[in-house]
Amino acid sequence: MKRRILVFLLVFLIWMVEAQAELEVRFLDVGEADCTILTCDGETMIVDGGAPATSDYLYSLIRNTLKLQEVRYLVSTHPHDDHIGGIPAVLNAVPVGAVLTPVLDWESSAFYAMMQYAERQGAPVLVPSEGDQFTLGNAVVTVLHCWPDAWTTNDMCIVLRVEYGQTSFLLMGDAEYTSEYMILDSGLPVQSTVLKVGHHGSSTSTTREFLEAVQPSIAVISCGKDNVHGHPHQEVLDNLESAHAAVYRTDQLGTITARSDGESVWMTWEQAGNRAIPETETDVSEAAYIGNKRSRKYHEPDCPSVKEMNPDNAVYFESAADAAAMGYVPCGRCKP
Repeated sequence: MKRRILVFLLVFLIWMVEAQAELEVRFLDVGEADCTILTCDGETMIVDGGAPATSDYLYSLIRNTLKLQEVRYLVSTHPHDDHIGGIPAVLNAVPVGAVLTPVLDWESSAFYAMMQYAERQGAPVLVPSEGDQFTLGNAVVTVLHCWPDAWTTNDMCIVLRVEYGQTSFLLMGDAEYTSEYMILDSGLPVQSTVLKVGHHGSSTSTTREFLEAVQPSIAVISCGKDNVHGHPHQEVLDNLESAHAAVYRTDQLGTITARSDGESVWMTWEQAGNRAIPETETDVSEAAYIGNKRSRKYHEPDCPSVKEMNPDNAVYFESAADAAAMGYVPCGRCKP
């Protein structure tokens, strides 16, 4: 009897270890923007933070749903608002081990807030180099591209390849075809099981030559439903079909999650289809400032702009720092 119990406990412990040994890659449904959360063996990396309007949802997801205690790496692939807008909210929500960015200076309120909160935490802000490697649990992350002096902001992009066992994920950010050819010329390994398609499926990325090298089985596209850019472009969808990659889109499926046990990858999704992004819950009676979701400005409660505001656009903050972390800027009437 004792032997049976010991065998059972041993099998259970092995099962527990194997169950925990998993890479989860969550491609968030953030509309025409980008945010990916990777968790491997208890360690988390967040790549981009969506647009400023994503901030409240992302803060709540990290604190209340995922209940993260720490983010080991926070990556700003490049400083466009649809990628960096929610990053200050991450830094406001949880301690961050290191921030990776292609540039250390950029003219935007979101970038300033990112640097401010990183400094407040004491989190180092680093510009990586091509070929740099680091670990996330048992996964190995390789920087395939980082071009601070690129001619376009999209091509500044930090491109990451995450290898876990026999599976791999290639996260392209908004890198365009010039970056793709540079990556191919670098000689670094690019073949990947899952391709996070560049630039929301724009025809400026995902060339046939690049796909021939990557050979993805699965392609994920983050884009907004009925977006004005027409993403994903038909040319890219045709290229992916020719590459025999199964395509998953956040505008159709909502948040998409890929899981790997090191040997295979399986996909799940929410079928949410750009669900409404909730605001963080702040007691109105405790609010020191009132933000306007439409203008992305925050006001003192007695500001005339508050009386003129549509109540449906109001969001409440306990401090100016919280408002700034969510990508809001001060009102010029009450806070000149």
